[in-house]
Amino acid sequence: MKIEICLESIESVIAAEQGGADRVEFCADLFEGGTTPSLGAFKAARANSTIAMNVMVRPRGGDFCYSELEFEAMKEDARLFREAGADGIVFGILTPDGEIDMERSRQLIEIARPCSVTFHRAFDMSRDASRSLEKLIELGVDRVLTSGLEETVTEGLETLKSLIDQAGERIIVMPGCGITERNFTRIQEALGAKEYHVALDGTYESRMTYRPDHIYMGGMLRQTEFSLKHTDKGRVGTVVSHKGGR
Repeated sequence: MKIEICLESIESVIAAEQGGADRVEFCADLFEGGTTPSLGAFKAARANSTIAMNVMVRPRGGDFCYSELEFEAMKEDARLFREAGADGIVFGILTPDGEIDMERSRQLIEIARPCSVTFHRAFDMSRDASRSLEKLIELGVDRVLTSGLEETVTEGLETLKSLIDQAGERIIVMPGCGITERNFTRIQEALGAKEYHVALDGTYESRMTYRPDHIYMGGMLRQTEFSLKHTDKGRVGTVVSHKGGR
């Protein structure tokens, strides 16, 4: 079994490695569900860790039906991260009617190889889980990240179990979304998946001592500028310690 940690900072990559994770999915802007990180951030993380790193290629938040210009950016990002030493490329593209975009996916897979390829939770916004899985198998995708077409893995357990059975050895079905150290063992026992995708953050205080409280750099949610989130290596270690539970 492998544990993949979803994260968005260089510090988090190092924490995930120290916690014993098998792999990370490196993103930016997890508030939007994850977008493409900067090449500079990836290179710095790669230079300071040895853990396997899959990289998100997603040009924006929102839906998974992209313009031609957005798709050109995705192809270029896939090439750049492959050349920079990524172990895997993570993407998802749908057609306007909720089907897997076969032609664009083929193009990205060709660019990404020999990196592994993960089709992310765009899958959960597709029209039919079983049909979509077969299309990904046809494309030669290595794994699909999914919550079972539900908001969280807990709600999608029945569909996830069906997808894992359908996949057999043809593709890895990797459950993800809402998995924590508290429910991991129960989910593991219910599904018996080969890989799991988890986000295990902690909150850390900013080093700033001067803190003007009337200015915000973000949007309307008004989150504090002086509290930072990184992966919590202790929480990672707790999940990793349960890997042998099944």
